[in-house]
Amino acid sequence: MLDERNVLRAVSMQTWDALVIGSGQAGVPLAVALARANRRTAIVERADVGGTCINVGCTPTKTLVASARVAALAGRAAEFGLEPLSPRARWPEVREREQSVVRQFRAGGERRLRDAGATLLRGEARFIGPRRIRVTAQDGTTEEHSAPLVVLNTGVRPRVPELEGLASVKTLDSSSILTVAEFPSRLLILGGGFIALELGQIFRRLGAEVTIVEGGPRLAAREDEEISRTLEQILREDGITLHLGARARRTGRTAAGIRLELQSGEVLEGSDLLVAVGRTPNSDALDCPAGGIALDAHGFIRVDDGLRTSAEGVYAVGDVTGAPQFTHASYDDFRVLRASLLDGPPRSRAGRILPYTLFTDPQLGRVGITEAEARARGIPIRVARLPMTSVARAIEAGETRGVLRAVVHAETDRILGFAALGFEGGELASVVQTAMLGDLPWTVLKDAIYPHPGLAESLNNLFEAWV
Repeated sequence: MLDERNVLRAVSMQTWDALVIGSGQAGVPLAVALARANRRTAIVERADVGGTCINVGCTPTKTLVASARVAALAGRAAEFGLEPLSPRARWPEVREREQSVVRQFRAGGERRLRDAGATLLRGEARFIGPRRIRVTAQDGTTEEHSAPLVVLNTGVRPRVPELEGLASVKTLDSSSILTVAEFPSRLLILGGGFIALELGQIFRRLGAEVTIVEGGPRLAAREDEEISRTLEQILREDGITLHLGARARRTGRTAAGIRLELQSGEVLEGSDLLVAVGRTPNSDALDCPAGGIALDAHGFIRVDDGLRTSAEGVYAVGDVTGAPQFTHASYDDFRVLRASLLDGPPRSRAGRILPYTLFTDPQLGRVGITEAEARARGIPIRVARLPMTSVARAIEAGETRGVLRAVVHAETDRILGFAALGFEGGELASVVQTAMLGDLPWTVLKDAIYPHPGLAESLNNLFEAWV
């Protein structure tokens, strides 16, 4: 007698004009645009609509950054002539505020898809042939779908390192820590990248003891050394313990939580371990070879500057392509495809100026290349530097930690790169990026009239402070 447990409960096949796999920050707007252009469009999502950014990335972490900053400012009340305060975070309420914003943004994405007439398919997508996929729902039901146009927006997930004992302990990653029930009072963090730094400062300001273990000699190693060292100083001032050039040997459980042994023999103990050592692409479940889609050595989907994969009619966008893992990069991928597929003229992701912001407090806003990169390329440069202690607005706001740095071409006067580690550094970097987009020389910023005492006014002084 046939065992019904081994029989797929339902199999059907549908043909669409377009299939979008993944509902991240490129997938949702693209599905909406295609549907509004009267193309029968389905978007497949195995988890929550919105991808990493809305559910476990930008939205929840920046909401937590806001709570953490309020706590930090309250603790500094005496500096501003106010009665001293000793705020204590109420983690369930902090977490609920964060998740309420996530739900709001997630619902907005679902509403946009619905209003545009795009069909949302819930389940795991897997290629079973060229431009043909099988979607398996959580209840085991499967459907087959095909389309002449397929777009992959499956993103990335936290990478699990090879570390002795890791499989035997319960750890946190950048997703699970956002909704953990019990506040991680003594948090060990493995990794010193942007995710580790943001979350480390958040939980320190909310009341946790935080220790960061980074295998490299400095934090944020891609930045110029002065930026990295200033970041380290800021985090230490906030009470975070840093172990740099320290590699983990093994981990295990203790009666009180978790232990992390370093190669040096030093043993660290905490209530929780956050593993933040990079991210890996969500391409494995797709069975890309079955769809004729080539991957690189790390599992990222290979694309050209028009976001075409090796398979005809199949495109990939966002983090899964190995591009810089920023929401704004993914959204620009959407604009590249929208132009190519719908409203032209064709665009490319080649040569785009891609800024980013590290949302520590103070922020690090960055655009262009660093001094080290410029010198490695043999470019003749000049470097301007201004400490935040020389910025009037920062002094008035009591936010003088950090430094501004600009790298300009010594012969053409064009701005090659800029870093603003300081009060609202991300916004200040956007001002410089605009000048770079307009191919303006640094002299335009030096001579511009900005409102006093705004942060942008600091650019007048920066471009007179050459190293």
